Amino acid sequence: MTQLNPLKSNQFWLLGIATSLITLHFTLVSRSNNNNLFSASLLFGCVVLGLLWMKRDKITWYSSPLSSSLAGLLIAGILFKSKHVVGDDVFLQLFPLMSGLALALLASGFKGLKQYNQEWLLLGFIAVPWRQLVYPVLNLSLLTAKFASGFLWLLGFEVKREGVIVSLPTGSIEVYNGCAGLKLMVQLLGIALIFLVLVPTGLKQKVLLPIFAVFIGFVINGMRVALMAVLVALSEQEAFAYWHLGQGSLLFSLIAVLIFGLVCHKVAGGKYPYFL
Repeated sequence: MTQLNPLKSNQFWLLGIATSLITLHFTLVSRSNNNNLFSASLLFGCVVLGLLWMKRDKITWYSSPLSSSLAGLLIAGILFKSKHVVGDDVFLQLFPLMSGLALALLASGFKGLKQYNQEWLLLGFIAVPWRQLVYPVLNLSLLTAKFASGFLWLLGFEVKREGVIVSLPTGSIEVYNGCAGLKLMVQLLGIALIFLVLVPTGLKQKVLLPIFAVFIGFVINGMRVALMAVLVALSEQEAFAYWHLGQGSLLFSLIAVLIFGLVCHKVAGGKYPYFL
């Protein structure tokens, strides 16, 4: 098979294309007002760039006419679709994976794609249409309502539950699927994936860490739901809005991330890799 000259001498062209695609992606995401996708893309993107930097001296820099042509078609398709994006979150989620595939084909060809297994794993996580496919199917409203009512009972509250409705003597809330904590669980699951990619772990840790991530996300969100039930019972509407959709909801996310960070710190034994 005829091969092109090594692309190592043309890495500046590759870097220019990558920079343009990254800039385009973040511009489109910022216009869509999807803050979750923006933050996830920023976090995962930084990790992917860090991984590439660490393996920069080991990358195979050869491509072929076929792989370069396919990469060109992918980039053309991305640019064409980018001109017609109207809140299309699925395309925006697929954007990093498609761009990464195009760049990898330009840099290393088909045979070199296996060099980027860790990067495919991270970009693939972003590409999963959680909101469109997973959230509607996986309904944890009832389970969250049971946890919140059980938690309030343990704290000494006079609580009753009928299905997804958690009731106190002076007020009640209904737990919708959007409040069941799936978003927080996915967020922690992504952090677990990043940790497992960066830190050498055994099979036991690879199995348990994602489970811990989902469990912590569920429990912390269940406590938030219990708090909102108490605030409704106390007729504290402003406080309810703050903890439901305001900055208070972000505080619970921060608590969950910190707790899971402590778990990861324990697993890593206090040692973290550096991008050298």
